[in-house]
Amino acid sequence: MTIRLALDWTPNTNHTGFYVALANGYYQQAGLDVQLLSPDQDNYQTTPAKKVNQGQADLAIAPSESVISFHLNGVPMVAVAAVLARDASAIVTLQQSGINRPKELDGKVYASYGARFEDEIISQMIINDGGRGHFVSHKPAKLDIWHALLTSEVDATWIFLNWEGVEADLKDISLNRFQLSDYDISYGYSPILAANRDWANENADPLRSFLAATSQGFRFAVDNPEEAADLFIQTANHPTLSNRDFVEQSQQVAANYYLNGDGQWGIMSPNVWRSFINWLVRNRLLTTQDGELVQELDINQLYTNEFLS
Repeated sequence: MTIRLALDWTPNTNHTGFYVALANGYYQQAGLDVQLLSPDQDNYQTTPAKKVNQGQADLAIAPSESVISFHLNGVPMVAVAAVLARDASAIVTLQQSGINRPKELDGKVYASYGARFEDEIISQMIINDGGRGHFVSHKPAKLDIWHALLTSEVDATWIFLNWEGVEADLKDISLNRFQLSDYDISYGYSPILAANRDWANENADPLRSFLAATSQGFRFAVDNPEEAADLFIQTANHPTLSNRDFVEQSQQVAANYYLNGDGQWGIMSPNVWRSFINWLVRNRLLTTQDGELVQELDINQLYTNEFLS
């Protein structure tokens, strides 16, 4: 069976387990032909979750916000695994900017990806640190966001610590890093693997096989980060992976985020989903496509561990 997986970014170390599973034949052994669709194939025109919704992909790597957003719009999107077991992201500023706390982002320019709830999360972080929560949201092209921060065109943005964070360290670029959990913001899993619930139910056995093989790939990457980095570079064969030292260091950092405290890949905790949904409800951020306020949301409609071994 063929399974098409839409990536959220060009290949990076959040994806290593998928490429290791390809390289080591885990998918083939499970009787699967897995195709990894990189977003640069359409220049990021269609998000991974939209590709699933439009039938262009079977699975998507996406933030939990995408599942929530589609669900609110009546689409039965569901998270079937957590790609990362804990949050590996942070809001960052350049140390040279003098913006040393979130409250100092008041009146500053934030480079936004335009994701659901993103600007509201940034505003609340500023407020929780004692600021007013007022900032300028600027939306550059996705691939220009990191460069915009480094050239001081913007004052802050949201990054993955195991990718842009490692790049900054290698280039001796000092960053201030603000993680959501340090400012009383409950955040969901990012990224997750999302599928249409109907497709998942109809293809339960192949999906279980896919997730088992993927888990094997991520476990290999945890146990063998250097070899995994080499397999990733060779199999992805993407121009953004030309710096081997960077990829290897990124892999070392990323390996710390793959498995939960019980050494499992993919398993999601109801507490993480519940806390994030409750936070969104308290801040009146959940609305239907008609603009009606949503005051409760069943988390069991948003995620499931049933397809994980």
